Amino acid sequence: MTASGGALSVEVCTDGHTFAALAEDWERLYRACPSATPFQSHAWLHSWWLSYGRAGALRLVLVRRGGELVAAAPLMRVRRPLPALVPIGGAITDFCDVLLDEEVGAPGAAALADGLAGLARTALVDFGEVRPGGAMERVYLCWRGPRHRTSDSVCLDLPAVPMDQLVGRLPVGRARRIRSKVNQLGRLGLEWRVVPHDETEAAVRRLLELHRLQWEGRRVSAEHLRPRFLEHLVRAAVPLARTGEAATTEFVLEGSVVAVNITLLSGTLAGMYMYGFHPQLRERKVDVATMLLHAATGHLASAGTRVPGQMRTLSLLRGDEPYKYRWCPETAVNQRFLLARRHTLPLLAAAVAEDAARRRAKKLLRAPSGSASAAGAPPTPDTR
Repeated sequence: MTASGGALSVEVCTDGHTFAALAEDWERLYRACPSATPFQSHAWLHSWWLSYGRAGALRLVLVRRGGELVAAAPLMRVRRPLPALVPIGGAITDFCDVLLDEEVGAPGAAALADGLAGLARTALVDFGEVRPGGAMERVYLCWRGPRHRTSDSVCLDLPAVPMDQLVGRLPVGRARRIRSKVNQLGRLGLEWRVVPHDETEAAVRRLLELHRLQWEGRRVSAEHLRPRFLEHLVRAAVPLARTGEAATTEFVLEGSVVAVNITLLSGTLAGMYMYGFHPQLRERKVDVATMLLHAATGHLASAGTRVPGQMRTLSLLRGDEPYKYRWCPETAVNQRFLLARRHTLPLLAAAVAEDAARRRAKKLLRAPSGSASAAGAPPTPDTR
């Protein structure tokens, strides 16, 4: 296969040590892919693999042009509930995607599709949580076999503008209440700062301890309390902070750190990934969401992007919790791409049926008591 500037070659990497050694090449490719988020950085993905990867499961599809890495699909092999190739990153990664150097364009996407086809002889390619506009969309269009595209998690986005502009978008009564909460932060003397990269590790450790206190005695994601998650987040956040792709903010009240927030930053996206706060903020009636957004918008307004002339989107990431809607966000729905070969079409059909059943179950749970189900037949995949 040829592209502008030379022929493309495809290889599959299954060795963790080789993955580690790809750091420099991977980062160059990451910066050449406009749709990439920090979840596609080598720092995030390799750290995740060290904490969560399984021996023998790694499948990295690598496309090179004259030795230079110009496209990559970070995958792993799983066996349940179906034999599948899924993105590295798991449930703690909000956006998954392939990487595609803009210079290789359609030929690079086609080369990735060919590489995936070679792996899909005995497994379904199940690539979920792709943000709209992700590079995986181009690979999907190049796929020459059975395929299906469906929606995945709901994300909520805000413009990355100063707090006064963010509040100015809201209905008058709600805006007045938010301004009152912002003024309360000043009266309490609550202050914040983005920590230097060499203080990131200590700040992230404080974040997770405060996160534990915040949820003590309440239902919480068990994974966030496990040592492997702490190790992953520290290992990923430090290099991302060094390159300006993570900002860890500490909030100080009366001389003590009472909250910590980490935001991941890419060319056009800022994602508020995780925070933790001391329960005393509840006792003092602090609106934590307002506090976090006030600090984040102030930082983003003063920070440039690596894409000249473009403004970042401030993403509240996955989840449509009610508190997020008071900020009048826009909805961005992640995508799930299912790719198969002719002889693995039954796997695709099973995945489509499972997805349809899950959606019907959600619809029934949300329907008013006594209402009739509007569930229909599952969609039919494109078998081309």
